[in-house]
Amino acid sequence: MVRVEPCDPRDPHAVSVMERLSRVLNAITGDGGTSSFDPADVLVSRALFVVARDEHGAAIGCGAYRPLEGDVAEIKRMYAEHGSGAAILSHLEAAARADGYGAAWLSTRRVNARAVSFYERHGYVEIAPYGRYADRPQSICLGKMLES
Repeated sequence: MVRVEPCDPRDPHAVSVMERLSRVLNAITGDGGTSSFDPADVLVSRALFVVARDEHGAAIGCGAYRPLEGDVAEIKRMYAEHGSGAAILSHLEAAARADGYGAAWLSTRRVNARAVSFYERHGYVEIAPYGRYADRPQSICLGKMLES
């Protein structure tokens, strides 16, 4: 059973799971993704960082959202081990809806086919590149409306 719970991104368990994420991303894309995430971005109002834990309490995944623009939340630092991805994403989407967001956007590298496929299976569709990803053809931006 997977338990998803809010966590300070500076907590040692959060840091450890994000380090695993960075190693995996670096192996897939050549970039650990740390330059596009500042823990302070999810320590503000209408933002959230979560850790997924297995039945023994071990951190097996993480994810976050932060305010992007208007009613759009940006999903950040999604990582899942042992099939925890759907639980993490579902938790983030429900919390973002509760925080008043109408949509969730994210970016990943096109070469990360597993991540792109995961998000598409969960209702995300390609959107126009936004922000820092606008001039990065290696990135794909995805979005989803968050129905209430």
